Amino acid sequence: MSVPLGFSLPPGGVLLGLGADLIEVERVRGVLERQGPRFLERVFTDEERAYCSAMAHPHKHYAARFAAKEAVAKCFTTGIGAELGWRSVSVYHGARHEPLIRLDPQGQALLAQLGATHVMVTLSHTETHALAVAALVRA
Repeated sequence: MSVPLGFSLPPGGVLLGLGADLIEVERVRGVLERQGPRFLERVFTDEERAYCSAMAHPHKHYAARFAAKEAVAKCFTTGIGAELGWRSVSVYHGARHEPLIRLDPQGQALLAQLGATHVMVTLSHTETHALAVAALVRA
C-alpha cells in the first residue's frame, strides 16, 4: 500500500515494525553481470526494472531497491521467503519523487494480518553502498 501524499504519523499512530538494510553496490553489479535478466526478473518488478534501466548507473538503483525489499521483509519479521517474496515488494515514486512501497496481494495480506496500514521507506546510495530504512505503521 502506498503512503498518501503528505503522510505523517498522526497523534496516536503506531509504529509496528522497523527494518534497515545496507548493501554494497558492487555486489549487485556483480550479480547483474553474472546472472543478468534471470536475476532481474526473479527479484524486481516490471516497474522497478523500467525505472532502474533508464538510469545512467542502473546497478546503484537496483541496489537501493534490493535493500528496500530486505528492509521491508525485516519490518514484517519474515525475511524473504514463503510469506513475502522478492516481487511482493515494489519501490515506485510519488508525486514529489519520494520512494513509496507497493505490495502485491501476498504483501497486502501480511500487512493486514499485522494490523498495519502503511509501509514507509527511505532510500539512499553512494558509489559504494545502498541503504534502505522501512517502517510499518498503523495510522
